[in-house]
Amino acid sequence: MPTTDPTPTHPETTHPEATHPRATRPHTPPQQKKLPLAGLLALATAVFITSLTETLPAGLLPAMSADLGVSESATGQTVTIYALGTALTAIPLTAATAGWHRKRLLLMAMAGFAAANTVTAVSGDYTLTMAARFVAGVAAGLAWALLAGYARRMAPVHLQGRAIAIAMAGIPVALSLGVPAGTYLGELLSWQAAFLVMTGLTVGLLAWIAALVPDYPGRPRGATPPMLRTLRVPGVSPVLFVTLVFVLAHTVLYTYIATYLTDLGMGGSTDAVLLVFGAASLLSIWIVGALIHRRLRVLTLAAVLLVGVAAALLAVFSDTPALVYAAVTLWGLGWGGAPTLLQTAAADAGGEAADAAQAMLVTLWNVAMAAGGVIGGLLLDLSGTSSFPWTILLLLTPVLLVILIARTHGFPAVRPGAKQ
Repeated sequence: MPTTDPTPTHPETTHPEATHPRATRPHTPPQQKKLPLAGLLALATAVFITSLTETLPAGLLPAMSADLGVSESATGQTVTIYALGTALTAIPLTAATAGWHRKRLLLMAMAGFAAANTVTAVSGDYTLTMAARFVAGVAAGLAWALLAGYARRMAPVHLQGRAIAIAMAGIPVALSLGVPAGTYLGELLSWQAAFLVMTGLTVGLLAWIAALVPDYPGRPRGATPPMLRTLRVPGVSPVLFVTLVFVLAHTVLYTYIATYLTDLGMGGSTDAVLLVFGAASLLSIWIVGALIHRRLRVLTLAAVLLVGVAAALLAVFSDTPALVYAAVTLWGLGWGGAPTLLQTAAADAGGEAADAAQAMLVTLWNVAMAAGGVIGGLLLDLSGTSSFPWTILLLLTPVLLVILIARTHGFPAVRPGAKQ
């Protein structure tokens, strides 16, 4: 697994793959020479559960819709409400719990996932299901604020990047194996069984964390710079704009991928399509991890272009299954490394205000996911799934322009500190 930028970060305001190049590193015993794999794999499992809980409904949408007695566009809002829970609470909860011990907070967050997934599994009421998904989103806001920084604090300085890579491996595993496996389980047994399996995994993880993950203190209150001041830092606003619109474009289609494939006559292949997407995402993350230190701008442009080409293929050649699989492969290659690219760009642009930039990034990320579910649902009801690829192309146009323009700040040709 490739490493990411090995410099330290504050754990409280990071995004799913967040790094922070200018933070003060917490104490690590000087005699520690190896990575604490048992603890890091526990964090990777937490990342896996968090990522899979968020995206699992995408592969189960038709069955959930039938059992809850609502339309598929309404069921798609289970992804929206999850993202909304994270977006509304990530910053205030991060500030409120800044001084808490990290292990206690991580256990609370994961317990929230266990409760929310259990309620989702047993609920036959749409309103109760939405409430449970909102609680899961709140738990996600706490978890994502912890995990990347937690991994760094567990590792010696020279292995911090590798520690982050191990912990964040839960994301591609969720995409490449978790979502298709959950979709298959939903087809084989029921969608409720898929969520109950998530509960079982989380209960086991709670015991794992309690036994093998070390604890660390919180940080002093008031350490995060004001948000509005951060927006005036050159380069921060372009990165946040790209994050908002790029995630929105992705979510419009991904939330309704099962419905989209059903309309193409490929509904029975949803798990296979998601597996291809996840495998391509895994490769993308590996490539980005290997090259991001020197090629952040090129990789970001390539990510947007790959997703754009994928959308164009789906818009024009969706009647050919082989080309649908080709498009999904390009989509995964473009999207898989995007979170790492965007959080790194935000940290670089933010400089001394990198913590605040990361806090805004995680909030906008989830605003985009919530909006993607809403916009996708409206498009589904008004224009059908065939409008999804064209919408992606429309949204990616300003994204590409902003990246091209932000050559000095935001997405510079030479990343600060990179050796050419």
